[in-house]
Amino acid sequence: MSADLDLTAAEWIRSSYSDANGGQCVEFSRTFAQTHDAIPVRDSKNPHGPALIFSAQGWSSFVSTLMRGELPAA
Repeated sequence: MSADLDLTAAEWIRSSYSDANGGQCVEFSRTFAQTHDAIPVRDSKNPHGPALIFSAQGWSSFVSTLMRGELPAA
């Protein structure tokens, strides 16, 4: 997976757990899942900042773990 992935064409989706009050907001994009096996994730409050790039399988595993409530509370 390339660290130089061009994200200008990404279609960002805000997490349903993000609130509209400027809280902790995470956005992700499925745009590159099939062509690059990549899911970019960014902070919606800093859309021009860096994005973390996960493999599609890694992102799917992470989301499944969250949905099952298997991560310890911070």
